[in-house]
Amino acid sequence: MIEVRDLRVRYGTRVVADVPVLDVGEGECVAIVGESGSGKSTTLLSLLGLTPDAEISGQIRVCGLDVRTAPPRRLREIRGARAALVMQSPQAALSPATRLGVLMRRALRLHGREATEQIMSEAMEAVLLDPALLRRYPHEVSGGQAQRFAIALAIALGAEVILADEPTSALDVTVQAEVVGVLRRLRAERGLALLLVSHDLALVSTIADRVLVMKDGVVVESGAAAEVLAAPSHPYTRELLEALP
Repeated sequence: MIEVRDLRVRYGTRVVADVPVLDVGEGECVAIVGESGSGKSTTLLSLLGLTPDAEISGQIRVCGLDVRTAPPRRLREIRGARAALVMQSPQAALSPATRLGVLMRRALRLHGREATEQIMSEAMEAVLLDPALLRRYPHEVSGGQAQRFAIALAIALGAEVILADEPTSALDVTVQAEVVGVLRRLRAERGLALLLVSHDLALVSTIADRVLVMKDGVVVESGAAAEVLAAPSHPYTRELLEALP
């Protein structure tokens, strides 16, 4: 679903992300971890061509599409419909003057999809949300509900891969567990691929198959999540683990 080789994201003379290899297969979860400013989010955004001011080199393929050479029309077909971005604070990305149902219906139509009540309700139920919430405005739902609505929107659009940037960082522990449970179930039931950016190693250990550890824009360690988190080989990874409360 995602295939990256020798990715470099540069602003002027500064390299802010250097990722030699990043692969995410169907039904797989790969996590990118590291402290703030380590290049995690920049890497994520570059995979969908959302770093317009950056100079990018290397190979990026998402759902079979060469992101670096694809024309804007082809990129728009992939974004949302096949590869969905779930941001850290979805409420900030949703129009405050538009009901959730109108937002979902509009997105479906923009991508040439059916926007029936059944499709929308089934997407909401898939993330354990009451379809009645579609009648509410973004400020009338909680942070966890907004996060799950963003995932429901990806499901309604038929996304095959979700790129999630700190999807649980602003949520309390109980709601975090609900969101992670939804993502885990969607992987199992639908073969959804997941690329997760997080600084929360405890969360990553519960869902990720593989982990990339980034520091100062560079991948310093990668491998199976169980191995990297249980027996890290790089001093920085050990520092991250020792910082856990």
